[in-house]
Amino acid sequence: MDVLLKWKISRAIITAVYLIVGWILFTGTFSLFSIFLGIIFSFFIATLTYSIFIEKQEVARRDLIPRVYFIFIYLVILICKIYIASFKMVPAVIVGNINPRIVHFRTRLSSKFARVILANSITLTPGTLTLDLDEDHLVVHWLDAKTTHSHYAGRLIKGHFESWLKRIWV
Repeated sequence: MDVLLKWKISRAIITAVYLIVGWILFTGTFSLFSIFLGIIFSFFIATLTYSIFIEKQEVARRDLIPRVYFIFIYLVILICKIYIASFKMVPAVIVGNINPRIVHFRTRLSSKFARVILANSITLTPGTLTLDLDEDHLVVHWLDAKTTHSHYAGRLIKGHFESWLKRIWV
């Protein structure tokens, strides 16, 4: 079997697995008929659209399949960071003691999925908003900027998000 054909089949299967998980999460039912219907539709859609979701050059499987057991830890950390940031931002906004800045910094994450999740995690955290993500370069609006130095600002904004995402997507 040709290597490119194997890679096409692998991309279609990985896309189908993601679609099946999404189907189960959105339907919220584990009935046999629903799961069977989800599998049929997921494989049908995956065969038509796998090239859109997983590019031909994205050969590294570790970029596509996360370590699931670290995802739960990451979600707990994300929720804690959201609450901590919200409690810090409320008094600053009420008093008007804010220092808004646009900061630019880079991430060391190699996976595209991990970079997108990092950008979304930054946006979910109160006081920060990701304006642009271009490869490994992030542009973030920081409501209460502590510094203008890009490397230090990146470390403050990314916090532990980047290190946990490295563990999830190797």
